[in-house]
Amino acid sequence: MKLITFTVPCYNSADYMDRCIESLLPAGPEAEIILVDDGSKDNTGKIADAYAEKYPDIVRVIHQKNGGHGEGVNQGIRNATGLYYKVVDSDDWLDGDALQQVMAKLREFAAMDQPVDLLMCNYVYEHTVDNTHHTVRYTRILPQNRVFTWEEIGHFPQSQNILMHTVIYRTQILRQCKLELPKHTFYVDNVFVYQPLPCCERLYYLDLDLYRYFIGREDQSVNEKVMLKRVDQQLRVTRIMIDAVDLYALPERQKKLRAYMLNYLSMMMTISSVFLTMDGTPQALAKKKDLWDYLKRHDKRVWRRCCLSVAGLTNLPTAAGRRLSLWGYHVAQKIFKFN
Repeated sequence: MKLITFTVPCYNSADYMDRCIESLLPAGPEAEIILVDDGSKDNTGKIADAYAEKYPDIVRVIHQKNGGHGEGVNQGIRNATGLYYKVVDSDDWLDGDALQQVMAKLREFAAMDQPVDLLMCNYVYEHTVDNTHHTVRYTRILPQNRVFTWEEIGHFPQSQNILMHTVIYRTQILRQCKLELPKHTFYVDNVFVYQPLPCCERLYYLDLDLYRYFIGREDQSVNEKVMLKRVDQQLRVTRIMIDAVDLYALPERQKKLRAYMLNYLSMMMTISSVFLTMDGTPQALAKKKDLWDYLKRHDKRVWRRCCLSVAGLTNLPTAAGRRLSLWGYHVAQKIFKFN
């Protein structure tokens, strides 16, 4: 068994995938790198095959018909032989020094009678437009350098969540929770960092800037114009998350996890509502009403919590309320540079 599996979903990634792969190779033969060529139309598949030929003990390639980012992640989970599992997008990369420290820590976990379920590290926004960097760290929220449980976490602010860039799961956790991301759908990384959390009992946080998140490409899924076009996919993901976990069935020892997951779901409701408001058509506003009604039918307690959060401000009924919610979104966008 390998120590860790890195899965890199690739679609028309020929122009930038080298940097990603080269940043993973220093993990050495204890790691496997699964490159999933998602029906690319450029040289992505050939580049992936060349790496597999050059590094046969480390790199594996899966060629599949186009199924989207989620199916690339699914393929990685199905085929992973690593004790741990991490997704790295093909336009992102890992920091070399931090990677070596992570590998050393994973070796320690592998020797435990009860290995850690979830390792978390910092990530860094690499903004291409203004060439700035912004690090997201969890030093005020999570205990450091020791195993801990959800009972010991602090409060997550609305502006900060556990993202795909943060997490390294024990692979069996993803299989245990039967994670299956939908095909042909963007934004499924939110499901990836939401659904498995209740299955994670033993946690660990390293204050390391491991993941470098490249942001600013015009065709990127988090670009505002792109998100507006794909709002129906955002809605699909939000509904999947609503259905994925019965938050009020979580045990008492996970009440802080429940609070965190309520905040995360509230954030998803906020994003969905903002972009439907931004669209502004009667059809879009009807979809927003349908989403909130869907949440209310699912669980009135969760619906009520979301109504009392920032998400509730994005569901104000009047034209003035809609203008206010968009103003708040753009202020937050300038402060946090999240897309």
